[in-house]
Amino acid sequence: MNKAIFLDRDGVINVERGYTHRLEDFVILPDLIEVLQHLQKKGYLLIVVSNQSGIARELYKQEDVEVLHDYLLKEFKVNNITLSEIYYCVHHPDVSRCICRKPDSLFVEKALSRFDIDPSQSYFIGDKERDVQAAEKAGVKGILIEANSSLKLILNRIA
Repeated sequence: MNKAIFLDRDGVINVERGYTHRLEDFVILPDLIEVLQHLQKKGYLLIVVSNQSGIARELYKQEDVEVLHDYLLKEFKVNNITLSEIYYCVHHPDVSRCICRKPDSLFVEKALSRFDIDPSQSYFIGDKERDVQAAEKAGVKGILIEANSSLKLILNRIA
């Protein structure tokens, strides 16, 4: 079985600005590349799970999110980092109901199955309590960080 690091996007991968959807506002956090390279060398698959409710609220379009994710994938590729998948929920409870929005765990469970991941050897790093709740519902260890902080601060918590 594989092991994985699940990552929230805004506040963990890029600077949290609130409804980040423009490329000029999408800034990858310092130390992220180095930390993900380290985790990948330790054998972890890297998977993003993000709520993008601005789509349901019509603040931006799904295409805007795809532009950001394409940019992220290119930056990671240049640095020899592979994301196994980017899952994102386009819903918001005020507009539409779903089971993919964190704190629900559908996307985590989907990845566990799809990539044959052992949840007991996996972690979800997020900057909101809902990230930890989604992790725990799926049997993954949740790590709550302060938004926009260096992931180097929590490396000692990952086996």
